[in-house]
Amino acid sequence: MNGYSIPKATLGRLPQYLQYLKELSQANVSATAIAKGLSLGEVQVRKDLAVVSGAGKPKVGYEREKLIDDLERHLGYERLTNAVLVGAGKLGRALLDYDGFEEFGVRIVAGFDCNDQALPLGKNSKAILPIKDIGTYCAQNDVKLGIVTVGQGSAQDVCDMLVASGIEAIWNFAPCSLKVPGGVLLKQENLALSLAHLNNQISK
Repeated sequence: MNGYSIPKATLGRLPQYLQYLKELSQANVSATAIAKGLSLGEVQVRKDLAVVSGAGKPKVGYEREKLIDDLERHLGYERLTNAVLVGAGKLGRALLDYDGFEEFGVRIVAGFDCNDQALPLGKNSKAILPIKDIGTYCAQNDVKLGIVTVGQGSAQDVCDMLVASGIEAIWNFAPCSLKVPGGVLLKQENLALSLAHLNNQISK
């Protein structure tokens, strides 16, 4: 995956472009149309797309299928990254049951929980295994990404366990900040903060 050379802000917008393009049917699309469709600045869209696919053709724009291929290649979607999820509560099971991650290059292969025995399979038949087996499972299944959906009190311990299992990136949904060693990527999702931010934007 060569996305690490792309500016972080640009990388964050690439999935938006990809999803928008997949919803279209025409053979060609312009940066102007993409910017309008996503309510983004046209100059910004042109700069972002130039990073992954060069400039569009005058009066023609981009070949939609080629642009999709270029975006998927830079995002690493041409190969699936195996992921495990720790914390089989309501949020964890909802993420396990969601079948749309593979479209974006991530496959959740199993869930883990603190129970000593495996739990009933989720809707998509993904195993929920005892957390004591996570190290062996990650090694045997080439798992690179860990998703944390446990409570605040155990989140750092789970994070440390994932790092010790060879995980290279962590997606954290626990309501706390995690510490990871250098070389391990960390993405924090604070749902409450996002909701508070949205609520603050609502006209009173």
